[in-house]
Amino acid sequence: MSQQKVFFPTNIKFLRERKKMSQESLANALSFTRSKLASLESGATRAHQPEDLLMISEFFKVGVDALLKVELSKLGEFKVSQLLAGNDVYTTGSNIRVLSITVDKNNKENVEYVPVKAKAGYRNGYNDQQYISNLPKFTMPNLPERGSFRMFPISGDSMLPIPDGSDVIAEYVQDWKAIKAGTLCILILKAEQDFVFKQITVQEEGQFLLTSLNSLYHPYTVPAEEVIEIWKYYKFQSEILPELPTDFQELKRLILDVKQDIQQERSDKA
Repeated sequence: MSQQKVFFPTNIKFLRERKKMSQESLANALSFTRSKLASLESGATRAHQPEDLLMISEFFKVGVDALLKVELSKLGEFKVSQLLAGNDVYTTGSNIRVLSITVDKNNKENVEYVPVKAKAGYRNGYNDQQYISNLPKFTMPNLPERGSFRMFPISGDSMLPIPDGSDVIAEYVQDWKAIKAGTLCILILKAEQDFVFKQITVQEEGQFLLTSLNSLYHPYTVPAEEVIEIWKYYKFQSEILPELPTDFQELKRLILDVKQDIQQERSDKA
């Protein structure tokens, strides 16, 4: 049997440099001496202490299995960003981390509903089984048997003609790389208190391009490492009938475009 190659030393150095940290600053963060960290990075330390492995794994948010077995520098920025966002195939043994769900008495998955009052807490409790079990839950007819579904309330007019206040039923996305350009999705972001409902396109440099259905709003990008979860749009329900854009909305879009052009010209002259 051939010996398994271990990438732990080079992975520590790669992750440290990726965070733009010196050996001294990382050693201080881990409560190591600099000489100890230098030995780990150089491969001089062969018998790695379990406590050291766990501490480094926790600091960089990378599973121990990946730290040992995967040459992270060869993955590319997008895959590394996914891994650091918690999508660690090597830790869970599946395509992505295990999703917390609830089931009914027949062992069929529920559709959990994240009400408006729970929005702010969801990004902290999304992977907490107790938090998920306390969410309102129900079953829906005509949902596909495959997949896990959740319902999210949306707000604002950026996704018109889908009305403000609609409830979006969406399917959990396990493989982000499989998302087709322009797919409607709910994104849970680390830095947002609310959900982001947009058309998303995965870009090669580890970024997501987010585009609104309402042309009044300009597209923007977020780094993959800021994304906690992605849920693919399935359908929505609302008490309000969708409306077509009005002349007033079109005028507002033109004014915003002119304002942006003026700001750009001032920036270019500065």
